[in-house]
Amino acid sequence: MNNFCCSFLQTDPVNVLYRQNEVTPVDYLQFKHHSYSEMVDVSFPSVNEECPNITTIYSLGRSSKGREIVAMIISGNPTEHEIGEPEIRFTAGLHGNEAVGREMILLLMQYLCKEYKDRNPRAQRLVEGIRIHLVPSLNPDGQEEAFEAVGVKNNQSMTTCFKYCLKQRGNGFDIFQNFPDLNSILWDAEDKGMVPKLTPNHHVPIPEHFEIAVETRAIISWMKSYPFVLGANFQGGERIVAYPYDSLRLKKPPRVTADESLFRWLAISYASTHLTMTHSHHGSCQGDTPGGGLGIVNRAKWKPVTGMNDFSYLHTNCLELSIFLGCDKFPHQSELAYEWEKNREAMLIFMEQVHRGIRGIVKDQQGNPIANATVSIEGINHDVTTAPTGDYWRLLNPGEYRVTARAEGFSSLTKLCVVGYESGATACSFNLAKSNWDRIKQVRLSQLEVPRYMCILAVLSKASLFFL
Repeated sequence: MNNFCCSFLQTDPVNVLYRQNEVTPVDYLQFKHHSYSEMVDVSFPSVNEECPNITTIYSLGRSSKGREIVAMIISGNPTEHEIGEPEIRFTAGLHGNEAVGREMILLLMQYLCKEYKDRNPRAQRLVEGIRIHLVPSLNPDGQEEAFEAVGVKNNQSMTTCFKYCLKQRGNGFDIFQNFPDLNSILWDAEDKGMVPKLTPNHHVPIPEHFEIAVETRAIISWMKSYPFVLGANFQGGERIVAYPYDSLRLKKPPRVTADESLFRWLAISYASTHLTMTHSHHGSCQGDTPGGGLGIVNRAKWKPVTGMNDFSYLHTNCLELSIFLGCDKFPHQSELAYEWEKNREAMLIFMEQVHRGIRGIVKDQQGNPIANATVSIEGINHDVTTAPTGDYWRLLNPGEYRVTARAEGFSSLTKLCVVGYESGATACSFNLAKSNWDRIKQVRLSQLEVPRYMCILAVLSKASLFFL
């Protein structure tokens, strides 16, 4: 009987999977919960001082109570966007009592800094090949409320943060759900057959007179200020990765995004490398089993909500998912080392997915970059646009794609671009020629300018004769 038990344990697929992904904690990481002041005044400066050449600190704006929403960029050239380099973001703390995500991001900052300095090849590839934005606390007011509520400073229980921590101020906005509803605008247009000829399938405009929180306004401005390609926001209360669409219209079946298969791959890339997320015997925090054991779920089919991820997909180029890190939103800090073990590899793998698909630059025939050009994929009804520097990234699964670049005043151009299974995005750049109509307009303008110029000369000539 004992031999049978030992044999079973050795072949148990769950144990085998755990050993394959097992991560040993490193001694330079600080496993503790941080107050807002400790995060801003200690954690950020210490990483920046240790790695000044690859880090920079900036602010998204201020909270309703005046606290800075602080971010760190980690990159080979952190202070500016480099042409061809994709930008990604990890965010956390939308709800003040969901502390695990915040601490994972602070640990990731320390890890990338130290491993880069120690010439870890993987860390060097990540830092030099991606511009990484890390925001541990999108809701600093809620962070402070939760930190005080759980009695961290007095070493009291850390699992007693009440639901009010989700609403960080008197007017009670839940920041994740405070983003404008762009889904209804797009879906109504689709139902009327207006997409994409009359209504764009991307960068849906924000409706006027929408009441949003100070923090939400800062986040939206931030989303639009950088050419983000991929993002994840860390939450708590469940152990699963949720992908868009998150929203659902009443009495109508859920809609899937044009990038459904890609979103599922991105979700699986995190869930499958997390140490416990795909272990079906862990079940769900709420008693049901979302995701069917895969560790991923379409949010609209699970717990629909109009929120940040759908807004990101419909208003920017960034594909963003919600990663729920566990049932205990504010675990005792003695558990943070294990939380890091569970999430480290998954975070690294997820970042590496930004190199999946195609990338390129759209220029005119004189070599000048074309900003805000549209890049379309045949068969996928969701376009992306180029950055001010003319570069773009389009995350895609392996396959052959007919890719078209369009810009106002230029003739469109289509290419066949192949995405392989090997790592690295496929280069797919475009040089657009001026459209015939644009050339005609330029000729007409030049013809109009000649008579004006000659009239001026004639007037000046007559005036000179008069004075003679």
